[in-house]
This record gives sequence, structure tokens and C-alpha cells, in this order.
Amino acid sequence: MSGKKKVIQIAIFLAVMLLTFYALFSGRDLGEIARAVGRMSPLYLIPAVLLAVFFVCAEGLMIWYLLNAMGEKKNQVWRCIQYSFIGFFYSGITPSATGGQPVQLYYMNKDGNRVSDSTVVLMTVAVVYKFVLVIMGAGILIFWYRPLTEELNHYFPLFILGLMLNVILVILILGVMIFPEIIRRIALFFEKILIRMHIWKPSEKRLEKIDGFIGNYQQAVGWLGRHKGKLGGVVVLTFLQRCSVFVLTYMVYLGFGQTGSSALKVILLQASVYIAVDMLPLPGAQGITELMYQAVFAHVFAGAYLIPSMLVSRGINFYFLLVLSLAVVLVNRFVFDRRRARPVDNLQKQPYNTTR
Repeated sequence: MSGKKKVIQIAIFLAVMLLTFYALFSGRDLGEIARAVGRMSPLYLIPAVLLAVFFVCAEGLMIWYLLNAMGEKKNQVWRCIQYSFIGFFYSGITPSATGGQPVQLYYMNKDGNRVSDSTVVLMTVAVVYKFVLVIMGAGILIFWYRPLTEELNHYFPLFILGLMLNVILVILILGVMIFPEIIRRIALFFEKILIRMHIWKPSEKRLEKIDGFIGNYQQAVGWLGRHKGKLGGVVVLTFLQRCSVFVLTYMVYLGFGQTGSSALKVILLQASVYIAVDMLPLPGAQGITELMYQAVFAHVFAGAYLIPSMLVSRGINFYFLLVLSLAVVLVNRFVFDRRRARPVDNLQKQPYNTTR
């Protein structure tokens, strides 16, 4: 990623963040909000922070588990957790979380892992994540439909959109698995249409990315087909990883001494918000996440605690993790990179536009 592109992405991220904060706090009593946040019980704040850290570390454990299962090089678990934090930071500041995996791939290769192994591992993590998220969303829609429509109200269509976008991506992944050549032809067909509409310009690099996208997923699927036993552990860990973010909000609920809503209701509402905004092309899904949280949890948290609960919940599961991830990025950039100055292999076959 070029320096200019990094600056632009960070500038967009900061602009969206500032606009979000302005919309949230404009006309509100900041002193009262600060006092309410201060009443959060440490008894529940600490577990909430630990759940957030687990969310990132769990991906590192999956990378470690899969990378050591398929490669000759044995990686240390702490290093794989660093890959996860690095990925979280770059995904958090780029639209649709597209920036994380190429940087992860860079560091994995720099540490001596083969590009092919690293690519398959990251693709596998992405594939399993999407499948688990779709299963969760479909389960909520089927078994919790009436409460879901009542609680989400006018945000229910956004939930359906988020779920459908994930379903479309899963169908695309299945298509790549079963009919790779057909998917390639469809992609090229739409590319020609966009070029004729003068939305895109002809690009050899784009064709390489399409072929790389299909080839990388085929690699991942082929490896999973030969190691089905490994898949079960990754699925279970992915499910626990996603649930950790949802349970975190319930810890905040308890920490503010709130009553009247069950743990299941709070967890499912947070899961619904997460699914709704997961595929939106905004850095860290900023803005829409906060707006939807306010609408969905308005009847869960007492009025004085709605904004404070959002600040704590969102602050821990995104902004705190982003700062922590930035620290890992800086340590790697200015400490580890200077210690290890080995050449990096050709990274042209990077995973293309997969989400976290």
C-alpha cells in the first residue's frame, strides 16, 4: 500500500469518525454522559475488555492452527496473534475491511511462510467467517422473526440487506468451489458492461485480480477437502469469536445495572446490528453502527444510559481494539522490521477483497 493511499484512507477514516461523534454529541450534555460512563461497574468492564481482546486473538489462534497444519515452518502463537491485530487495524480503517489481508500476507511471508500457504489460511478464515455469519443471521431471522421486526423497526430492511449481501458472497464462494469457470465468465461479463458504461476502464490488473480471487478460493477449498477434521475446530472457534462481541454488550448492560431485558434479547439484538452493517462500504462501519445501536437499544437501556452504553460497547469492541492494533502495527513497523531485513517474495497473488 502506497504512502499516499494510506494517508487518504486514514483521512477518510478520521473524517467519518469526527462526523459520527459530532452527530452523536451535538446538543447533548457531555458532562452528564461522562458521569454516566463513570458509573459503569469494573466488575463487568473487565470481562467486556477481555471479550474484545479474545475477539482478535481468536483469529490469531485460527491462523496459527491452520498455518502450522499445512506448512513446514512452525509459527509461534503470539506471532500469529500479531497478524490478527495487524489485520484488524488495516481492516478497520479501510472500506468493507479490504485492507487487512494483504498486509497480513506481507508479514506472514516476511516471517518465512510460503505465500501459497498464507493465502489459503487467510482465505479459509474468511470463508468460515462468512458461513458462520450467514448461519447466525438465518437462525435469528427464522426463529426470532417477530421480535426482530418489532425491535429493529425501520432498520429491519438494513438487516435483510446485510444478510442478503453475505448470502450472495457465500453463493459466490460456493460457485467458485463448484463452477469456477462459470463464475469467471460472469465476472468478465459484468466487467464488460461496466466498461461500456464508462464506469470502469479496461485493466489487465483487474483481470489478474479476478483470476487470483478464483484461484485462491479454489486452493483453500482443495485444502479443506483434504483436511475436513481441521475445519470443525475453526468453525467452533469462529462461532465463539463472533459471540464474544455480542456477549460484550450484555456485559455493558449488566455493568450499568440495567434490568428488564434477558441476556438472549441483548445478545441477539447486538448480533442483528453486527450482521446489518457487516458488508457496508464504510471504514469500521462507522456512523451507521452508532445510529442503528441508538434505535435498536432505545428500549433496552434506560434513557440516561443509552449513549453511555453505546460509547462503552463500541469504544471497547472497535476503538479500543483499533488503538491496541495500532500499537502492534507500530511495534512491527519500527522495531521488528528493522531487526529483520530479509527480501519478501513476489506478492502478486494476494487474496482479493475478502472481508473480516
